[in-house]
Amino acid sequence: MNDLFEKLMDQLDMPAEIRQNPAFRGNIDKVEVHAISKVWHFYLKFPAILSIDLYRELAYRLEMAFSNIAKTQVTILTEDGRFDETLLNNYLPLIFDLPGCDTPSFTAIFKKYKFTTADQAATAKLLVGDLSNLEYFVKHYFPVMAKHYQDFGFTDLQIIPEVDYQLTDKLVAEYEKKSEEALADILANQPEAPFQPDNQAPALKEAVASPNQLALGREIKASDTVFQMKDVVTEEANVVFEGYVFAAEHKVFKNRTTGKESHMLEVKMTDYSSSFIVQKWGRKPEEQAMFDMVKKGMWIKVKGSVQMDQYKHELVLSARDMVEIKAKNVRKDLMPEDQKRVEFHAHTNMSTMDAIPDVTDLVAQAARWGHQAIAITDHAGAQSFPHAHSAGKKNGIKIIYGIEANLVEDRVPITYDEDDSNLSDSTYVVFDVETTGLSAVYNKLIQVAASKMHKGNVIEQFDEFIDPGHPLSEFTTQLTGITDDMVRGSKPLEQVLKEFQAFCQGSILVAHNATFDVGFMNMNYQRHHLPVIKQPVIDTLEFARNLYPEFKRHGLGPLTKRFQVSLESHHLANFDAEATGRLLFIFLNDAKEKFGIELLSDLNTKVVDADSYKRARVKHATIYAKTQDGLKNLFKLISYSNVNYFSGVPRIPKSVLEAHREGLIIGSACSEGEVFEAVTNKSFDDALKVADYYDFIEIMPPAIYRPLIAKETIKDEVELQRILQDLMRIADKLGKPVLATGNVHYLNPEDAIYREIIVRSLGAGAIINRPVGRGEHAMPAPLPEVHFRTTNEMLDDFAFLGEATARQIVIENTQKMADSFDVLTPVRDDLYTPYIPESEEKMAKLTYEKAHATYGNPLPDIVDLRIEKELNSIIGNGFSVIYLISQILVERSNKRGYLVGSRGSVGSSFVATMTGITEVNPLPPHYVCPECQYSEFFTEGQYGSGFDMPEKSCPECGHRLTKDGHDIPFETFLGFKGDKVPDIDLNFSGADQPSAHLDVRDIFGEDYAFRAGTIGTVAEKTAFGFVKGYERDYGKFYRGAEIERLAAGSTGVKRTTGQHPGGIIVIPGYMDVYDFSPVAYPAEDINAEWKTTHFDFHAIHDNILKLDILGHDDPTMIRKLQDLSGMDASTIPMDDPDVMKIFAGTEVLGVTPEQIFSKTGTLGVPEMGTTFVRGMLEETKPSTFAELLQISGLSHGTDVWLGNAQELIKQGIANLANVIGCRDDIMVYLIHAGLNESMAFTIMERVRKGLWNKIDDEERETYIAAMRENNVPEWYIDSCSKIKYMFPKAHAAAYIMMALRVAYFKVHMPIYYYCAWFSIRANAFDLKVMGDGLDAVKAKMQEIKAKGFEASNVENALFGTLELCNEMLERGFKFGKLDLYRSEANDFIIEGDTLIPPFSAMDGLGGNVAKQIVAARQEGEFLSKTELRKRAGVSQTLVEKMDEMGILGNMPEDNQLSLFDDLF
Repeated sequence: MNDLFEKLMDQLDMPAEIRQNPAFRGNIDKVEVHAISKVWHFYLKFPAILSIDLYRELAYRLEMAFSNIAKTQVTILTEDGRFDETLLNNYLPLIFDLPGCDTPSFTAIFKKYKFTTADQAATAKLLVGDLSNLEYFVKHYFPVMAKHYQDFGFTDLQIIPEVDYQLTDKLVAEYEKKSEEALADILANQPEAPFQPDNQAPALKEAVASPNQLALGREIKASDTVFQMKDVVTEEANVVFEGYVFAAEHKVFKNRTTGKESHMLEVKMTDYSSSFIVQKWGRKPEEQAMFDMVKKGMWIKVKGSVQMDQYKHELVLSARDMVEIKAKNVRKDLMPEDQKRVEFHAHTNMSTMDAIPDVTDLVAQAARWGHQAIAITDHAGAQSFPHAHSAGKKNGIKIIYGIEANLVEDRVPITYDEDDSNLSDSTYVVFDVETTGLSAVYNKLIQVAASKMHKGNVIEQFDEFIDPGHPLSEFTTQLTGITDDMVRGSKPLEQVLKEFQAFCQGSILVAHNATFDVGFMNMNYQRHHLPVIKQPVIDTLEFARNLYPEFKRHGLGPLTKRFQVSLESHHLANFDAEATGRLLFIFLNDAKEKFGIELLSDLNTKVVDADSYKRARVKHATIYAKTQDGLKNLFKLISYSNVNYFSGVPRIPKSVLEAHREGLIIGSACSEGEVFEAVTNKSFDDALKVADYYDFIEIMPPAIYRPLIAKETIKDEVELQRILQDLMRIADKLGKPVLATGNVHYLNPEDAIYREIIVRSLGAGAIINRPVGRGEHAMPAPLPEVHFRTTNEMLDDFAFLGEATARQIVIENTQKMADSFDVLTPVRDDLYTPYIPESEEKMAKLTYEKAHATYGNPLPDIVDLRIEKELNSIIGNGFSVIYLISQILVERSNKRGYLVGSRGSVGSSFVATMTGITEVNPLPPHYVCPECQYSEFFTEGQYGSGFDMPEKSCPECGHRLTKDGHDIPFETFLGFKGDKVPDIDLNFSGADQPSAHLDVRDIFGEDYAFRAGTIGTVAEKTAFGFVKGYERDYGKFYRGAEIERLAAGSTGVKRTTGQHPGGIIVIPGYMDVYDFSPVAYPAEDINAEWKTTHFDFHAIHDNILKLDILGHDDPTMIRKLQDLSGMDASTIPMDDPDVMKIFAGTEVLGVTPEQIFSKTGTLGVPEMGTTFVRGMLEETKPSTFAELLQISGLSHGTDVWLGNAQELIKQGIANLANVIGCRDDIMVYLIHAGLNESMAFTIMERVRKGLWNKIDDEERETYIAAMRENNVPEWYIDSCSKIKYMFPKAHAAAYIMMALRVAYFKVHMPIYYYCAWFSIRANAFDLKVMGDGLDAVKAKMQEIKAKGFEASNVENALFGTLELCNEMLERGFKFGKLDLYRSEANDFIIEGDTLIPPFSAMDGLGGNVAKQIVAARQEGEFLSKTELRKRAGVSQTLVEKMDEMGILGNMPEDNQLSLFDDLF
């Protein structure tokens, strides 16, 4: 056993009996530390495979010991890997919880099988049934199982299946039996003759469908026993369940041969003890109709037989009878209307990983109960405020906006009552106390020990036990090692206190976490009328925190290990005191060296730094906004805590709270607040001083504090009630109101399990999950009962105070307090845009200057009228600044050499075109002369796009005319009245996007530009993992339906925050951000470059300007192509005939469809290269820009192509040019048909949003009549009715223009195109295959294609790369090898007709290492592989891979000089 292994065992606190076990004589082979994923992988070597108990203990202790810094993995290496059946089967249950083997389909089948060893030592047979899909499991799961077994120490284990035919026969028999029973159930469901029950009640009629009542099958008797779902664990007949429906589906199965339909209702229901799937087949139309009545949220009663479902692999109830019943356990607030409480402490699912309810549900419940108001107090955040505001207005209830903040002291001193004593000459009494609990008021001293020290030497010692007068608890004995025998017969407490005071005279007191020890001593001194401690005290805990801030842990145990100070028995006062003394003198010496301290007073002035608040203990306090000014102050506090004072959690120093206290009310919060702590640890007078800081005192029902009893922080229920009464006394003494609050974390008692799952998912490292007790019985303390309580429930909880007092704190005080709050608005109603001086004049000037330069002066009427119409709308509604900002950003990016694409409908605005925001021209198709400004417009729909018009020379000057215009109405951008807030989305180059973002900050200032914030919540898949983890860690077993319910109940809880990838929020200069939202860093990353809005940007989208500055590959690709070719991409024609040919065939590329596996030449062309769009191209063969616009619109819309336009084209009813493709087409087509503009616009809006079939029949018929009146074809009207979503034409035009530019290079300058595509678009490579030529590339493509849906994401991405590589090779170009001295870091380079790949294209070689190689080779040739590794920072694995690929040639392992590098 090596020393490192011994140290590891010490760190794990591994029991001596395990360490002395001969099988546990281990060594550490290696430890891999994965910095990014924070995983520590231990490779431990043992003589043989560990028993399952030893392995479990080892794995558990590793996980617990390192839980606060990393996740752990362990691989066991064995000298003797022999095993037997028992050992194999003992480990088998672990396998089904490990990655790759934890899928339901695998575990459900294979958990019931067992191993038997074979003749070969490293082979094991798994006895299985004769499964039809056994080959699939053997191929995909058995190798994973074997790998997990090898990690357990089963060296080189191979697993093979052996079919047990007896087991198979047994399973088949069971299946046939269940099938027969299922058939019998279905037949039993058929209508029967009326029957007379035993009590001679009237005969029951056959159940028939009713629109108001669910009644399937026969009536379920009231006398039938209702089973609890958790109690049904085997197949049973005649089971009755009552429960809540959380999912329901009416399934229809169609027989492919006969066409006959079968109907089944599948319901998932719960009685909150567990959940069940309920299935019922329906053969009669009345039953099938009734199936649709079963909805989520209903309560039903069902009767049937419970059977094991062979497909779901769990018990399912096959229902014969089903009826709707009244909801059970619905809680109501039974107090009179004017005597209802107000909840002042409620959390929503925006309390990070801590609370469950959505704020809308919370507010709705308060309203249903008749409460006049409710306070929202999420942890350190206000992200639920916007939805709370909406819910309050909807339900007519006042919302009180607050937070539960983390208060800290600004500076935490090292020494108290300090003087100018010389540190080196002073005498120190280093002491420690052991107690029966953590409360100085309610718990007792059981040991006081001290070492008097001078100049580092112990000169006298004090050690006395004290009998508490009652037996010590098991927890106290486990923790301290003190037994009843040790304290029995000890000196009286008062005598010990007096002797200790005499022992301490003339010295400086020292303790680790001195506030605890001094607090206990002072409380006992006061009880015995002895003077409290007034001499100086040094706290070595704070001393260590300030002196060694880089340490992660500053407890006595970790510090003694780090400084190699002996601590023989931690938590025995005499040993702790002496160890603390040794540490003190180490600290004093280090502090003298670092800070030059000489005097005791120097500790607080020179050692305590300004950031000591980061290490201060957090105390909870509730802070509420009483006024609108107070709400702004609250926003500021939230912002400061998340930005300026964040450390682990958002913190608010008390001085900062004081500076912003106007308009705020501060409550004392929960047991984590300092008032509750003061009552339990300080004298009454000291607690008064602490409580005086707060505006009111909170007390909660005793049940909420009960976990403190489990932790032995509080002795029992009697003591707990006494503490609450003391809180009442303190409030009464100070004249402050007491409010009874519920610390709400979920709505109803049955929802507690959801919070349990969320909280336990945080792991053992979370404070709330710290185990109580020791060893295998250690478990986290139970969570408190924190459901939303009714008034009568709260009155019952506080009955021990007397009825009058209970009513006062529950009803009267909360109502009075709520009345004192103003009605506040956290979200503004209007839009506030930034101000740029003379923005209106600048926009008008820019527009007309460009228009005159393009179309002449005077302008053609059609141009002049369009500009006037748009500017009136833009300037009249205050939108000019939005346009001007976009114009400035685009102009700056253009000057940096990048084109900028537009998204959405901004291309519908001609002003946007003239000011350079978009290159899409929305005017009707037209010619314009660049020399003399002659123009000719076509306004009757003759052309779909100006780019498709024939070439023409100017009749005035003979110059070639420019063609442009796409006929896009302005109304699609700003609405028919021109007052819709413009949403200008811009596609900047991904490479230039960060610069564009910084441009916004440069224009408006750092305090007025923020990234749009987002909130990441627990998703359904994540919640499923949490449920499975909880099931595993806490010994639960849930059936599938229950897992689904628990996962659904655990979703939506906030996990983290983030930022929109391109959204920038701009605050107007005449306001500040706190008028709209608090601010924070994304994902609490205090090193992030940008701050974000604390609110999710959707919540303030209508109140403040959001710029969408998105990153896109197309502009980056264009820039790369421009750099390679020297050609200005803006001069590329949009109607190049050769380019247009690639959309209908491959001939222009010089290849056949068979060569490139595509009938079009659009592989790798933006928007046109996907399999789906290529299929559309094959069917439609577009040849004009307008038809390409249609393709873009059809491919991006929902139900626009499939089942709609595609069928019309196939049937010859319409062609590509006249089917509905883009939303604007509808308005333009209908106007040309003769409808008035207003109606045409409205029809377009209804259709594009999928509302055609949702509007009133009368409205829809009005539109249809108008369309028919103007001879709009029936197929067109029918097509409108099918559409769910439509793409804007301007967006499509911008995309197609970018696509055609890229396609131009593909056709005319192919080597540049492939260089750019592989450098920017490709994200998966196999350089060996790609460099080996056509045959290798085609073979790899076939290999991936053969995998079908089983191909991984990486393989699918590689397939796309290989498609382009194959095409390039077929066109006669070459894909070269990676070259150590020619390849670039990230970009492909061109050498003749060959592409040389960059280092970053090599699998496993990242961008930074690629740059290091390029930089290192500037220093000269690499003489050996060792030198390559050292100079370029390349791993051994990558060097070996390079060697395999032939990149290194004959490079030797080492050169002669490198052998001696380490000696010098």
